[in-house]
Amino acid sequence: MTSSYSAEQIQVLEGLEPVRKRPGMYIGSTGPRGLHHLVYEVVDNSIDEALAGYCTHVEVELNADGSVTVTDNGRGIPTDIHPQTGKSALETVLTVLHAGGKFGGGGYKVSGGLHGVGISVVNALSEWVEVKVWRDKKVHTQRYQRGVPVTELIVKPDKENRTGTSVSFKPDPEIFTTVTEFDCTTIASRLRELAYLNAGVKITFTDHRLELLKSDRPKVETYEYKGGIREYVAYMNADKQPLHEEIIYVQGERNNVHVEVSLQWCADAYTDNLLGFANNIRTVDGGTHLEGLKAVLTRTLNAIARKRNKLKDNDPNLAGEHVREGLTGVISVKVPEPEFEGQTKTKLGNTEVRGIVDSLVGEALTEYLEFHPTVADAILDKAIQAFKAAEAARHARELVRRKSVLESSPLPGKLADCSSRDPRESEIFLVEGDSAGGSAKQGRDRRFQAILPLRGKILNIEKTDDAKIYKNNEIQALIAALGLGVKGEEFDPSQLRYHRIVIMTDADVDGAHIRTLLLTFFYRYQRALIEQGYIYIACPPLYKIERGRNYYYCYSDREKDNLIKHEFPENASYTIQRFKGLGEMMPEQLWETTMNPATRTLKQVEIEDAAEADRIFTILMGDRVAPRREFIETYGSKLDLTELDI
Repeated sequence: MTSSYSAEQIQVLEGLEPVRKRPGMYIGSTGPRGLHHLVYEVVDNSIDEALAGYCTHVEVELNADGSVTVTDNGRGIPTDIHPQTGKSALETVLTVLHAGGKFGGGGYKVSGGLHGVGISVVNALSEWVEVKVWRDKKVHTQRYQRGVPVTELIVKPDKENRTGTSVSFKPDPEIFTTVTEFDCTTIASRLRELAYLNAGVKITFTDHRLELLKSDRPKVETYEYKGGIREYVAYMNADKQPLHEEIIYVQGERNNVHVEVSLQWCADAYTDNLLGFANNIRTVDGGTHLEGLKAVLTRTLNAIARKRNKLKDNDPNLAGEHVREGLTGVISVKVPEPEFEGQTKTKLGNTEVRGIVDSLVGEALTEYLEFHPTVADAILDKAIQAFKAAEAARHARELVRRKSVLESSPLPGKLADCSSRDPRESEIFLVEGDSAGGSAKQGRDRRFQAILPLRGKILNIEKTDDAKIYKNNEIQALIAALGLGVKGEEFDPSQLRYHRIVIMTDADVDGAHIRTLLLTFFYRYQRALIEQGYIYIACPPLYKIERGRNYYYCYSDREKDNLIKHEFPENASYTIQRFKGLGEMMPEQLWETTMNPATRTLKQVEIEDAAEADRIFTILMGDRVAPRREFIETYGSKLDLTELDI
């Protein structure tokens, strides 16, 4: 029987209903990322007040009951009756999608929110929301539940004559089914980023969840950076050796587009780290502001190199990646009408921004480098050295390529490839050593799983130049097997041979070290692999517990203890086998626990905080010992020594 399809089947979702029906459309997901997005939506409103020049202090509090409170000292959300809706402006903003002061000019010149859905979406996806507004010597409060007002707007006189807004909300467990607990470090890194991008705004972050903190007093952190993005660059370069002490800073405004750039080159870094922001949103996929900056850096430094006779008439120009080698930079643009491209809205598309960045930075940078010839010389010497190293690396690469052509197979001999030629369904396991490689080759599904055994520890590429990278056999095998191309060139996903690259190492210190070396390699050689979510870490079990005919796999000590304590009778007899390495597991066991898509657990590697990731890689994998020692001294006391595998 077919059901009739008529006008009655067409649903019209009203008010905030569509948000509760399809939350992913508005906040990206109902996992941890979407949950934290709620906090950012409310904080962004307060930061917009700061951008408009009315707010100097934002307080964010994680409360013990799982709710969040964000308070600012801005103008306060208007509370008078809105002519279109007949409700107070406050209720309109909280209950009507796309209602806010950021669509028509006048309320705000620039705003950080992307879609104008903002606080009404937070309201729709919260179990309850309570708003307080201080303005006109009165305090206004209203409470909502799952997007519906449950009280009228209550108005009381206020003696203090303060202004501002406070929003408290508790995420709805009906929507966020997997996780409703906020992660302190995730929120802290975003708040720190906002404080750097908005010089002079003070952000106080308090965590009142004493049980989680295992402490008797709340944790309070304050972020306030008078130097703005200059301090951001200094923070990222704290453990590197700068080529020039003073951070180059450019700011200016043209056609209502405000541009701020901070640059500093470092002697002991061999890749560039450029962070782009548009209206306080990190543009992970770049955009016109970063294109403009890269173009102007290359053009300006080539012009100065010719002027100062660093490049002779018949020398070729320095390429962008050589000029940017060792550069840490932050560019922040504020655009009145931003256009964001891409599915995730993290690429700035406004074409006019490219020219504005180019001209503003070009003038200021040329002037700076002409007044500071020693800085110009240091940067150019490094760029020319990078150019020469790249030439040496090219020769080494050509040698490798020639050799592989002579050997007739460009793919490494150790690679056990899969039969599928579709990279979207293929996955490759990077395994430690030949014994684990043997188990994995026997246990895998040959149709879509490839295995590449790596012998010993690969090169730490944080400490080596490019020429050595291309001469190293293990890294050569990796680059060829994955189809990675050349370091420094734009990443081309169509050349990638597998869309799931799984690091599968033993659960011991050496395994962890190899995993770290591989992550360093991917982060420094082709960071886009991690950013676009191609890198995974396999989770093999630590124990197999047998009791009678039943057996259980446990992935941690806690899981093992829990099983024995709660699942087994007190006098039960059982045997525990600890897997020292993957080679000890039978191929069927390895397939069942670690490789079978239906039963395995994979961790996807993501970069939440690019600046922090860069800093940690430099400290822990770089060639300066002092910062590493300091890191160990600071955090060593916090380790649980019983868990160390010494």
